[in-house]
Amino acid sequence: MATTADFRNGMCLDIDGQYYFIVEFLHVKPGKGPAFVRTKLRNVATGRVLDKTWNSGVKVEEVRIERRPYQFLYKDEAGLNFMHPETFEQISIPEVAITGVQFLKEGDMVEAMVQSSTEEILTCEVPAHVNLRVTHSEPGVRGDTAQNALKPATLETGAEIRVPLFIEEGELIEVDTRDGSYVGRVKE
Repeated sequence: MATTADFRNGMCLDIDGQYYFIVEFLHVKPGKGPAFVRTKLRNVATGRVLDKTWNSGVKVEEVRIERRPYQFLYKDEAGLNFMHPETFEQISIPEVAITGVQFLKEGDMVEAMVQSSTEEILTCEVPAHVNLRVTHSEPGVRGDTAQNALKPATLETGAEIRVPLFIEEGELIEVDTRDGSYVGRVKE
């Protein structure tokens, strides 16, 4: 058990049988009345953010989580299959539990958050930036825009993002997996 004084960003809580991560919190001591803590919580299963206010000193159920690296092997009807690089243990994770799954290719490393007591996988995160090759992109026409023109491009994972007009097929680019945006070219 933890109290509101133990709150920190990234802490995982069990509230009414559902898991939530603390996105941000603020201890408030008004001039009149008791102190309280205002939090923003993100539901692990749905990703929805909710605001919750706690009285100061309230006990909450903390969930112990571990961060473990896994390497992506392949996809089948059961989900995505991963292997732990040290123990060679193989697990299957459903696509909905992985953020940025459309930018995942074979051999990529991800970080899984696992509940310590039950070994249940809560979420899985792809690295913030990945290098991917452009497999299809229409040629850009010079002079048809004022500035910062973007065109659609298909990547080697099948994901489609918007890139600047000068990007051509076969180029290696860096992509931000959090929002699917183009970051820049990668020198080979």
